[in-house]
Amino acid sequence: MDTVVTGMRRVIVSWCLVLAGCVGCSGAAECTAIGMPAGIGVDVASGLPAHTAEVEVCREGRCETMAVELRPATEAVDDGCEGEGPDAVCSAHVRETGGTTGFADLPDLPDRPVEVRLVVSDLAGETLATGTVRATPQWGSPNGPGCGAGGPQLHLDVASDGTVAAR
Repeated sequence: MDTVVTGMRRVIVSWCLVLAGCVGCSGAAECTAIGMPAGIGVDVASGLPAHTAEVEVCREGRCETMAVELRPATEAVDDGCEGEGPDAVCSAHVRETGGTTGFADLPDLPDRPVEVRLVVSDLAGETLATGTVRATPQWGSPNGPGCGAGGPQLHLDVASDGTVAAR
């Protein structure tokens, strides 16, 4: 049974390599379907027991306030590889950083300067950090060059001392 499964894997891998080679030969860029919604990301450093955040975005004479759901921030940790070459088996795991992160979806966020007021609170509702920044949301290309841009985004970082800054 193991021989059959190994043989099938080799056939599938071979076909994938052939197809990848064909895409490379045609000169066409391979675009994925990764999305990039317009909005404001919030990253709170470890050391602040952040539970909730609220952003107020002001642009073109109007302001909009919304809650941002914060959840534990994570990072990938490389566990290394067993073996060498194309048959090597590599792995990683995810661990919490001690910080929190969240995203406010704003479909009509412009790519012009906006003023954003951020308030971060703990579980009891006590304010841990507050700050106002003026910044311009940036377009990104999550699928690579030539694949179209996603929505404009702005990212706010909250340092462990409560300082708020645009990234």
